[in-house]
Amino acid sequence: MENIALIESFSEFKDYKSIDRVTLMSILEEVFRAALKRRFGSDENFDIIINPDKGDLEIWRNRVVVADGFSEDDNEEIELSEARKIEPDFEIGEDVSEEVKLVDLGRRAILALRQNLISKIHEHDSTNIFKQFKDLEGDIYSAEVHHIRHNAVILLDDEGNEIVLPKSEQIRSDFFRKGDTVRGVIKSVELRGNKPAIILSRTAPKFLVKLFEQEIPEVFDGLITIEGVARIPGDKAKIAVDSYDDRIDPVGACVGVKGSRIHGIVRELGNENIDVINFTKNENLFIARALSPAKVISVDIEKFEEEKNGKKGRVNVLLKPEEVSKAIGRAGVNIRLASELTGYEIDVQREGIEEEDVELTEFSDEIEAWVIEEFKKIGLDTAKSVLEKDVSMLVQRTDLEEETILEVQRILREEFED
Repeated sequence: MENIALIESFSEFKDYKSIDRVTLMSILEEVFRAALKRRFGSDENFDIIINPDKGDLEIWRNRVVVADGFSEDDNEEIELSEARKIEPDFEIGEDVSEEVKLVDLGRRAILALRQNLISKIHEHDSTNIFKQFKDLEGDIYSAEVHHIRHNAVILLDDEGNEIVLPKSEQIRSDFFRKGDTVRGVIKSVELRGNKPAIILSRTAPKFLVKLFEQEIPEVFDGLITIEGVARIPGDKAKIAVDSYDDRIDPVGACVGVKGSRIHGIVRELGNENIDVINFTKNENLFIARALSPAKVISVDIEKFEEEKNGKKGRVNVLLKPEEVSKAIGRAGVNIRLASELTGYEIDVQREGIEEEDVELTEFSDEIEAWVIEEFKKIGLDTAKSVLEKDVSMLVQRTDLEEETILEVQRILREEFED
């Protein structure tokens, strides 16, 4: 009965850790064998009999009977006089099985057993959680905000598993309170020590893809395929879609009437502006579409012999002057996303204006109007005229800070000289 009582006391971990009884018994045997090895030097001559249904455990030590005074290993051999105390008719050479009571191991050994059991169950639990979430990498997952740190939000799911949403994986406009339900994709799962670290992301392009799969039935069913995604989280995204069924308009199906279908996705992503683009294998046409809402006159592709910085080549795109700012976008966001989506470096050329110079007003989406006015006051109304001037001279002749002038020259250099 002593063994049974001890096992039942160990079994409390079964309910606490949601571990099935058979697995618990397997861990128990492993733990007990480790204890026997420490106590007797070896566990090879011990039989451990476990009844998972009753929670019963018996430990038997098997030894060979030897003549008195001839025992070389008390763990594997028993002298005749000792054996006959167990059973009077034992003879030399016979096998003796003797039950070992856990209480005979001593209080310290029992405490060590318990601690080892806790450790093994934690390890088993962590391994199972790791495997469970490893299979969920790249999938959407929801959890509740438990507490908020300066560099991460700690979430708990329905089973009490801890999930981390780092600041770097949050959309800029995200704001959470304790108890809020948060959605994202499982970005990575790794074991740190014996504890699984589960990282959730709301900024990964995969999150946008999975939201489309979840919200657009045709994407979920495979009638519409997603061919590419480029995203600046919380700001703007471009997603290329296609369909093998000519009867389906992939862009229309994704956007819905008056944006009804895509509205939920936009709201989930903090009002991120999403351009849905019709994919085509015609690269010239695809690049032109990727620069939407700008209207492109012509596209000239120059392919690299091998990829450079993840790009397949360079593209010269010709646009009317009034379309340039649309193609570039505020702070260069539109052209950057188009480049990422298509895999090409994109250079913009303006129709009807010499390549050597460009009006400053063409950069009104990136340079504030009052800054442009400051340059115009001293007769500088083109990109080249600003780039040619010394910064210190511009500081003296305008009301602009040196930092502002340097930023303007950087924008002009990137968008004009390149």
